[in-house]
Amino acid sequence: MWNSTPAGGPERVVALADGVFAIAITLLVLDFSVTRGLGTGAYHEELRQLLPNLGAYALSLVVLGVFWRDHRRIFRFVERVDGQVITLSLLGLGFAALVPFPTTLISEYGHEPASVAIYAAAVASLGAAHLALVALLAARPWLRGDAVPEEGFLVYGLDLAASVVVFSLSIPLALAIGPVAMWGWLVLVPVKVVLGRWANASRRPHDLIRPPGG
Repeated sequence: MWNSTPAGGPERVVALADGVFAIAITLLVLDFSVTRGLGTGAYHEELRQLLPNLGAYALSLVVLGVFWRDHRRIFRFVERVDGQVITLSLLGLGFAALVPFPTTLISEYGHEPASVAIYAAAVASLGAAHLALVALLAARPWLRGDAVPEEGFLVYGLDLAASVVVFSLSIPLALAIGPVAMWGWLVLVPVKVVLGRWANASRRPHDLIRPPGG
């Protein structure tokens, strides 16, 4: 195990993460533009050509928003950081800052399997950094005190791992069958629903036990 020397509170890491995610989301829209002086037909054509950009923007906005929320939740359990927590956080933030690049690839070259594979690799890497951070905190109670996820580290870790697995599997699928592999990302919806129900059950293990006269 790495040496763990507490290095202060998590406030600066959280503030840095907020800034990185905000900038990454802003960068998603910088390529949006419509040429001046167009006639009606050309204007509508340019709007039509922006549709893939808008779709890619919506996808990445959801991805970054979910991972920002997860990062904030992870750091609710952190009382002190050490070198490894800082390193894994910076690694994850590096992948978050990278997301606008593969977003441009799938909006401009979504028909290319490599674009989908690169996007999936970026998202899977971001998820893996968060998963590693949660595993580290689970193993180092001196960094979090008594704070733990309400559903426990196992269920919370599985929720993060689901995204890593789905996006990782889509990398070879995209290279083998093409961009249609993106539709496989939708499997996360029912998986997250099931894990969410499991998490809720884990939070309220005694809900079905009513007190006498209740």
